[in-house]
Amino acid sequence: MRLLISFAALFLSVLLLQLSSGGVGPLDALSGLALGFSKQDIGLLGSAHFLGFFIGCWWAPRLMGSVGHSRAFAAFTAAGAIGLMSHMLVVDPYAWAVMRIASGVCVAGCYTVIEAWLQAKVTNQTRGRTLGVYRIVDMTGSIAAQMMIGILEPASYVSYNLLAIICCAALLPLTLTTVRQPETPASPRLRPHLAHERSPLAAAAVVVAALSSSSFRMVGPVYGQEVGLTVDQIAYFLSAFVLGGALAQYPVGWLADRYDRRRVLIWLSIAAIISSAITISAAGLGTLGIMLTAGLFGLTTFPIYSVAAAHAHDFASDEERVELSAALMFYFALGAIAAPYTASLLIDRYGPAALFVLMAVGHALLVVFGLTRMRARPAPEERTKYTYAPRTSFTIGRLLRRSRDPGED
Repeated sequence: MRLLISFAALFLSVLLLQLSSGGVGPLDALSGLALGFSKQDIGLLGSAHFLGFFIGCWWAPRLMGSVGHSRAFAAFTAAGAIGLMSHMLVVDPYAWAVMRIASGVCVAGCYTVIEAWLQAKVTNQTRGRTLGVYRIVDMTGSIAAQMMIGILEPASYVSYNLLAIICCAALLPLTLTTVRQPETPASPRLRPHLAHERSPLAAAAVVVAALSSSSFRMVGPVYGQEVGLTVDQIAYFLSAFVLGGALAQYPVGWLADRYDRRRVLIWLSIAAIISSAITISAAGLGTLGIMLTAGLFGLTTFPIYSVAAAHAHDFASDEERVELSAALMFYFALGAIAAPYTASLLIDRYGPAALFVLMAVGHALLVVFGLTRMRARPAPEERTKYTYAPRTSFTIGRLLRRSRDPGED
């Protein structure tokens, strides 16, 4: 308990960071629609965010090694706040894309600092409880960020200023903490080929997970408006997706620890295809039907990244785990960069149902590839423990490394 209290400043920073960074995506989509941006422009904003996220993941460990944890966190938070406050000064989709790159850099950089700090302070005895609280705080902040859209007026200086204030407030708990700043760990090597070498299926699955998550969260407001949802209802629509994903973690983890993880991935993708079809069908069945199908879609797609990561780690040595986690994040970032813009193009040409058709096709390809991989080699005899893997930084593998030990709590 004393350890968790000592981490209170870090967890409060995580919560505030999630509120600001999680709110800007849907707010940008709704603001863009209100200002007359095209659907492709809105998709570009989502892709720009993940481009910034990729840059931040790569750059953050290096900056942290040069100036330390607190100064790096301050620099990344400043970049995010500047990006948020600049929105209503220059109303142009390409200028906003640059601002969203800054927001993406902020998210990845701040999470890198926080996770490096946590990793340096936890022990094998306290790791499980600390990670549990970290997951709860992260998920709570993500759900609350989606709900904030219901009270933020689109294309309003006040709305963006409020998010910028929350982003700046994330500085206070961490920079004012009396906990001693830890030593800066060495940056993990980025070896994307490692993920493909250990498990081609896992590499493909994280790309599909990125397709589902980034498309839904960045372009979902466009879909919601196209099917007649109000701003308040779009907030519930996005929150239902995240809540469904949070609720799925325990049952899916239980299955992934007891059955062939390739089968779990395949059945999750089949369920995602079915939920996509139900979502398309429910578009005309009223608000409640749309909300329930959004939760179902989150339930079936959100855990795919964690199951894929666990499957990849089954074939890795303990020395490879940190670099393997970074390699999986690399593939996720690539998929997340491409997906929002592609989804927006398809919605503009074929209508809102194209969003879920795109994601269903991605999952169908994953089913076929998963069946092919099951014929290529048998399941591993020894498996690592399933753990929820946040998509936050290239250094997350350091924090999760020992949690994959079957002996961990």
